[in-house]
Amino acid sequence: MTAFADTSGLYSLLVSTETGHEKVVEAYERILDARRALWTTSYVLIETVALLQHRFGLPAVRDLIDEIFPLLSMEWVSSELHIRGVERLFKEDRRRPSLVDCVSFEFLRSAGIEDVLGLDPHFEAAGYRLLPRPKK
Repeated sequence: MTAFADTSGLYSLLVSTETGHEKVVEAYERILDARRALWTTSYVLIETVALLQHRFGLPAVRDLIDEIFPLLSMEWVSSELHIRGVERLFKEDRRRPSLVDCVSFEFLRSAGIEDVLGLDPHFEAAGYRLLPRPKK
């Protein structure tokens, strides 16, 4: 069984002041303890690096690359996956979710992944389970 790491999950995992940090750390540790593969895409990696570098500088980026990246399975976004993401973005026909989210949705659908390490409610709205589970 596998899970997917979204930008919101990776960012919250690394930023201790972020709302939901503790719950994301717990969910991440459960995924690792269960030896579940944790997938992400190159677009999520780029988005996460950009956020960390802008807000905290290169030491935070190094933490991501040195500590988290080796534990991830990476889907390098192909032109085909990118096009499917763009098509979904236009089909959504609204400001949110982002192109990165839409590419992630298309990857999740094609890979049969249902669980997402993250806090972005757009994933739940698209039919995926967030880890940690949001409060209702």
